Amino acid sequence: MNKQNWPKVLLRLPLETKRFLELETQKNASSLNSEIVRCIRHRMEDLACASRHAPSSPQSGR
Repeated sequence: MNKQNWPKVLLRLPLETKRFLELETQKNASSLNSEIVRCIRHRMEDLACASRHAPSSPQSGR
């Protein structure tokens, strides 16, 4: 699936979040869309890492 066929999403952001993303676009010479995707992917990686390192639940002695 090429980028033109990717689903489109209308997104409402708090003003401070939009300002943060705009600063990131300037710092990284990237688009607003790519910064949003980067943030979401980073969060996905964090959650995947946390679930891999989460302590396993103790087994009951039944």
